[in-house]
Amino acid sequence: MNGSAILVASLILATLFGVYRLITDGHVKAKSEQHIWDTHNCKIDLGDKATLLQFSSAFCQPCRTTKLLLADIASSTPGVSHVEINAEEHLPLVRELGITRTPTTFILDANGTIRGKASGLPKRSEVTQSLAALL
Repeated sequence: MNGSAILVASLILATLFGVYRLITDGHVKAKSEQHIWDTHNCKIDLGDKATLLQFSSAFCQPCRTTKLLLADIASSTPGVSHVEINAEEHLPLVRELGITRTPTTFILDANGTIRGKASGLPKRSEVTQSLAALL
């Protein structure tokens, strides 16, 4: 292969990956029931009706935006709380949950069961729709 063919192949692969990320980022996906918040020394205070659980890292710019978005949704929705966890401090839990990037947001019901997951900056409309289904 010559250099221009390698360049073209690299550009095609990068474009396809970018389109994939554009399509999948921030969408809330329904999750099967899983409840593990009392393990891995990760005790969290659940909301009365639902909890927005965010995994973040120190140098993650989208994590800051996600924190503001989720805190706003939680403050305007009675019975919903927002909890932020530093992913670097809870690596066994991060591995068990299959978190590969930050921010990752889990939507938990009142019992702490995972009902939804979003990787990347979540979309406000999808978070509120997922919460409405729990409330």
